[in-house]
Amino acid sequence: MSSHFEASPLPYRVDPLTDDISFIVAKRQERPNLPATGCPFCPGGLEAPELYDAFAFTNRWPAIPDARAEVVLYTPDHDATFSSLGVAGARRVIDLWAERTEVLGARDDVDYVLIFENRGPEVGATIAHPHGQIYAFDVVPPRARAELTGRDVHQVFGADAAGVDAERLVTADPSGIWRGWVPWAAAWPYELLLAPADQVPDLPRLRAEARDALAWVLVDALARLDQLFDAPMPYMLWIHQRPTDGGVWDDAWLHLHITPIHRGPATQRFMAAGELGSAVYFNPVDPTDAAAALRGLSGAGLAPVPRYPT
Repeated sequence: MSSHFEASPLPYRVDPLTDDISFIVAKRQERPNLPATGCPFCPGGLEAPELYDAFAFTNRWPAIPDARAEVVLYTPDHDATFSSLGVAGARRVIDLWAERTEVLGARDDVDYVLIFENRGPEVGATIAHPHGQIYAFDVVPPRARAELTGRDVHQVFGADAAGVDAERLVTADPSGIWRGWVPWAAAWPYELLLAPADQVPDLPRLRAEARDALAWVLVDALARLDQLFDAPMPYMLWIHQRPTDGGVWDDAWLHLHITPIHRGPATQRFMAAGELGSAVYFNPVDPTDAAAALRGLSGAGLAPVPRYPT
């Protein structure tokens, strides 16, 4: 995998011992941790001078150069959460994700568009205003490439997938187009995987009704996580989709990973040396129990119990 990065003109570093990839971004140390005055993401602020519904702009403190890093503002409401956007508000964000995927992916020097969110100061978010980010890589990152190589994706994501059993299913939209479940080998206590039951390669190819279904499931899943410990759940979220390098990628199946970092009320799940040194993970919560706890909550008021596809 490292050879793809070694051939890139961007300043990646490839560790000769582990093949791990790094960007050294010392300049980001100079970015302000908190705005000195007001919120730069609220309408009228530094980054959003006009009123908006959902809005994307180039990050002025980029981790990747050449206009490859963007910030996505979900709503002008500073105190909102993703789940409080409702299906209509979430759909606007999904449409913007799809638009930015198409625009950035059309660049000759962009092979992969990664959409992600870090929510909460515990995972490094410096501004509380609801927002996510986008990185436009000139190569396909190792984790995305691994998920696209040598997998029976129908067994992982499909309508009859062995991994999506009723005991670990957490949410499904009323149409059954999108579902969310706790993975069988979850590395994090309340980790979730969201995917459509039928194969769709990327966000731009997601039809209108499927975008509504994704909005429904995403709002519902994140609302459940926030209810779990009666406090906002810090989490990391990222979207894997088909690369934009012109390849065929027949096995690409759009899906979202959500990794909440708490394993109990105000108790963080830490990744320790034994796990980091081995890439073998030790999850203190059984995935079936995690799914049952989340399933027992009312989500965003959309449905108290998910509809199980048949």
